[in-house]
Amino acid sequence: MNKRFLLSFIFFTISFISFAQEKEDVYVDEDGLMRWGHNDEEVKGFGVNYSVPFAHAYRSGQKLNVDLKAAIDKDVYHFSRLGFDLYRIHVWDTEICDEEGNLIENEHLELFDYLLKKLKERDINFVITPIAYWGNGWPEPDEDTPGFSNKYGKAGSLTEPGAIKAQENYLAQFLNHVNPHTGVAYKNEPNLIAFEISNEPHHKGEPAEVQEFIGKMVASMRSTGTNKPIFYNVSHSIHLAESYFDAGIDGGTFQWYPTGLGFQKELEGNLLPNVNDYHIPFNNVIEENNAAKLVYEFDAADVMKSYIYPAMARSFREAGIQIGTHFAYDPTYLAFGNTEYNTHYMNLAYTPQKALALMIAGEIFHQVPVNSDFGVYPKNLEFQDFKIDYEKDLAVLNSEEKFIYTNTNEIQPKSLKNLRQVAGFANSEVIKYEGKGAYFLDKLVDEVWRLEVMPDAILIDNPFGSNSLEKTVTVIKWNEWEMSLDLPGLNENFSLAALNKDNEFTPKVKGKSFKIRPGTYLLKKEGAEFDKNSDLNLRFELEEFTAPESTVAQTYILHEPIKELTENSSAEITAEIVSDKEIEKVEAWLQNGNTYKAIELKNKSAYNYSAEIPESVLKNGFLEYRIIVTTNKGKETFPGKVSGSPEDWDFYSEKVFTTQIVKETKPLYIFNAAEDEDYIIGEWNPGNKLVPTDIPGEAEYRVKVEKLFEKDVENPEAEPVYDYSFRYNFNRKIAGRKAELKSKDSLVIKARALTESTDKLQIALVMKNGAAFGTTLDIDQETKTYKIDLYTLKPVKTVSLPRPYPSFLPYYFEHSYNGNFKLENVEALQFSIGPGIEEKELENPHGVGIISVSLE
Repeated sequence: MNKRFLLSFIFFTISFISFAQEKEDVYVDEDGLMRWGHNDEEVKGFGVNYSVPFAHAYRSGQKLNVDLKAAIDKDVYHFSRLGFDLYRIHVWDTEICDEEGNLIENEHLELFDYLLKKLKERDINFVITPIAYWGNGWPEPDEDTPGFSNKYGKAGSLTEPGAIKAQENYLAQFLNHVNPHTGVAYKNEPNLIAFEISNEPHHKGEPAEVQEFIGKMVASMRSTGTNKPIFYNVSHSIHLAESYFDAGIDGGTFQWYPTGLGFQKELEGNLLPNVNDYHIPFNNVIEENNAAKLVYEFDAADVMKSYIYPAMARSFREAGIQIGTHFAYDPTYLAFGNTEYNTHYMNLAYTPQKALALMIAGEIFHQVPVNSDFGVYPKNLEFQDFKIDYEKDLAVLNSEEKFIYTNTNEIQPKSLKNLRQVAGFANSEVIKYEGKGAYFLDKLVDEVWRLEVMPDAILIDNPFGSNSLEKTVTVIKWNEWEMSLDLPGLNENFSLAALNKDNEFTPKVKGKSFKIRPGTYLLKKEGAEFDKNSDLNLRFELEEFTAPESTVAQTYILHEPIKELTENSSAEITAEIVSDKEIEKVEAWLQNGNTYKAIELKNKSAYNYSAEIPESVLKNGFLEYRIIVTTNKGKETFPGKVSGSPEDWDFYSEKVFTTQIVKETKPLYIFNAAEDEDYIIGEWNPGNKLVPTDIPGEAEYRVKVEKLFEKDVENPEAEPVYDYSFRYNFNRKIAGRKAELKSKDSLVIKARALTESTDKLQIALVMKNGAAFGTTLDIDQETKTYKIDLYTLKPVKTVSLPRPYPSFLPYYFEHSYNGNFKLENVEALQFSIGPGIEEKELENPHGVGIISVSLE
């Protein structure tokens, strides 16, 4: 053996040993914690689900002529930019195997392998669920795919001998599959933390049958020689928990949808009570088996706010959960229309504040010890270096080295001197920025920083409704905005130079302020030494940047008229306006009866325009108005987006915005069935419907429930709760009259019972902190008006609405508020059928009809 070969062999051996020492298989210790084999440290991880290689995302990418590998490269960069170090997916087995479970080497598997390689390059770990049991259609119809899931379906796959044999075959082949991009089999991949056998199996069989089934799956996977932890979904059919662990699994997987799924529009109000606690009622079974816990999916569905995700992460860590992945990150090429899962919406470019909230959630998973205890809401909104604020839609990490926030705030960074990373949206004590995209600042060396600025994202339509590739819900706008910095090591008149490819923008610094466009930049104090080629310990390249191009191709105006205003009060007209043309002027033409007024809306910040409504049109009556936008290409009138303006002889649109101007003596309606039924939140029930009454314009919301308690097939041993509750949040409805709350002293409800056995209805006012104060009414089958003195309201149980998933989570929210009822803090109505009804009547059908609720 010659000397050169010997040295090369020694170098290769040392490198291999070093690599092997970097990551060895995860194991579960005697306390049920996953630990790394090479250093025994606790496994921590946080990231997302992401599905470009499969199903709708794959097909849509082809329809849009997207280079899917390039799309993966871009999104994985954003994963690293957000600090994610974990990825999970339920593989669409139906697309990559045949009926016998033989693995098919096709374009889906190859693209999945490519994705895993790109994640590995960023040191992002994986949890893989080889079996989904889903068809590949959603939200489209399923295709006729070759796999066993297509032949047997989910239920059949759990019981049919042929399906069980196919799954055993498939699992062994899947684990033995060698990724051609890495040369490593899945069973040996260092970045693969664990396998979850299948996605949400929903077992209905006997315990022994279920245990036998899972045991066969585990045995098939172990036959490949893998030592990686094997997990199973234990959050469904929880009465089988002991059978799950007796089958030889190493841990259980969980999910959390605390705001339900599929509301079809944004949920309103404070949802922090819904995420106060992730209580696992069978946790003792997990502990007895020294098993680990991970979260494979979670989201606050139908929510566009950012405050809620860090609270969920906190509750997960309190529950002893080590790693978690959000469901689901929208591929950037689909995020304009949010077509993949319309009840979810997450993407750095298109939902920047929510993405930053996930960045903070990831920090919580890494910094907060498992099994911590931060108390009960609202006392748990500040913990360690984290803070959550519902009313400001704000989540913050403020540590010695990191300052990350999701919205404007006035929080002083803990240590400017030691600050190394800033990420945020809008204004803070460190950065002032008018744009509507996320930004990131990373300290490279003393007096040198890297700045990355994303373009503006403007939501123009309901992202949670019926979506299509032909419909845009969010547009992207590249703009120049003023930015000012107060960073350690950067004095006035520092240099700022573009880094990313094709970025020729040269900002001029004045003091600590400058104009900035989307891109990546180097900020350097005059005279500071910096070598771009030095090891900067970043998870990305210095010059990296990716963002969608501008998609604004017309003028959009986002404006919702105030429903009611009190006569002679003060109010503004506000609108968010974005255009592909230069906006020269924005006007509102107002009319109330025979009184006319034209006012100009001024640009106050970014895309926000506003103006005071003149007192002359704030008289009892109907205020009708249009907003006219003048650009360098002409005029357009809204609503209706009609070319021209009302002063034109041929202007034909009759559409107007309308606000009712009412006298202060008018009752303040906080619920009107005819107007508000569509925003009622409650468990779906076939007996609920809106029916017109004999009075013109009036309607009755009817709730008919056959059983107040029905056994939950997923949790059949749960204690019965005889209750059917529903809620309406009236924040938006009374926005123009909120100042009147203090003058009201009674609650008036117009309602009736629909069955003889329903003689009680509990009505409660829910405050922003989740505390409910109410009373139980005796109601007749004849429609009547019931008046309640507000001072008689007493604390009642708050029902967690929307109902969370999984269904084993508590029905009632247990808060820590011990104060008095404060009418000025109320935001929702809670109706409950069940409280006060005699025990002998609980099993009977029940129903109520509600027409209106007002404050007087």
